Amino acid sequence: MSAGTRHGSDPVPAGSASSGGSSQTGFRWVTDGGLETDLIFRHGVDLPLFAAHPLLSDPHGRSLLTSHYSGFAEVACAAGAGLLLETPTWRASPDWVAALGGSLADVLQVNFESIVFLAGLAENLGASGHLTRSRTRVVGVIGPRGDGDIRSATGSADEFAAYHSFQVGAFAEAGAERVTAYTLTSVSEAVGVVQAARDHDLEVAISFTVETDGRLPDGTPLDAAVESLWSQAPPDGLLVNCAHPAHVAAALDEGDSWAERVTGLRVNASRQSHAQLDAAEELDEGDLTDLVAEHRRLEDRLPRLEIVGGCCGTDVRHVAALWGVTP
Repeated sequence: MSAGTRHGSDPVPAGSASSGGSSQTGFRWVTDGGLETDLIFRHGVDLPLFAAHPLLSDPHGRSLLTSHYSGFAEVACAAGAGLLLETPTWRASPDWVAALGGSLADVLQVNFESIVFLAGLAENLGASGHLTRSRTRVVGVIGPRGDGDIRSATGSADEFAAYHSFQVGAFAEAGAERVTAYTLTSVSEAVGVVQAARDHDLEVAISFTVETDGRLPDGTPLDAAVESLWSQAPPDGLLVNCAHPAHVAAALDEGDSWAERVTGLRVNASRQSHAQLDAAEELDEGDLTDLVAEHRRLEDRLPRLEIVGGCCGTDVRHVAALWGVTP
C-alpha cells in the first residue's frame, strides 16, 4: 500500500494539486522541507550531529517543530492535498543516539515520543480547521546508519534489519502509519529496513539518494539499485531525496520501467554535490525558478508521483512553489 492509498480511501483525488500536480496523476501528499538545514541556517538552532530529535525534550524545541510542520499544513490546505507528518528522527538510530551520549532506552523513548507528538499535532490541526485527521498521516523517519553519502555504513541486509528494528519497533508501538527510510546509499540497507518493517507489520517506503550523475554514492546506478531492491524486498513506496531534480533526471533513460515505481520526491534546492554541501559554511538556497522548472520536467517522467516535499536547503517557500500554491 502506498502513501496515496490510505486504508481503503484516498482523501485527495488525483489532479487536486492545481498547477503543482503532475500532468499525469496529480500529487496527493505534501511533506515538509529540509528541517535540519532550516533550523540551523535560518533559525540559528544548534543541532549537534545534525540531529533534530533532541528538540522534542523541551517546550521551546517542540514549539519550533510545531511551527515548522504547521507551515506545510498550510501548503497542504492551499493545494487541497493530504499532509504527511514525518518525525524529526533521521538521526535517532542507535549509533547516532549513542554518539550524542544516549542509550538504547533513549532510542526507544525518543522514537516513540516523536510519533505521539506528531499524532497530537495532527489532532490539533484538525481541531483548528486546517486539516481533518483523515487527511494527515504520521510517518516514522529513519536515516542511514552512516552519513548518507560516501561515508555510508556497510553490512548485510540482516544486520541492517536488526539495527533499524529498534526505531521501527518504537514507531509501531506508538501507532505510526508507515515508516520511511531517507537518504539510503545501499541496497543492503534498504532491504534491511524493509525486513524490519515487515517484522513489525508496518507499511514502508524507501528513499535513495544520488550524486550529481544520478548514481548512488557508491557508484551503483539508481535503476540497478531499484531493481535489486524489488527482487529482494519490495517496499510499499519508493522516493528519491537529498538531490536536485536535475541530478535525479540524470538517472533516467527513455523508457526506464523503474521510473514507474517512484512515488515521491524530496529534492534539494541546490545543484551542489553532497561533498560541496557538507563543506559549505553558508546555506545554498538554490534558484527557486530553476528548481521548479527542473522539478516539472522530472514530474512528467514519473507517472506514479504522489508525494512532494523538500530536503536540504528547502523550506516552506520551496515546497509551496513546487505545488504551485501560496500558503
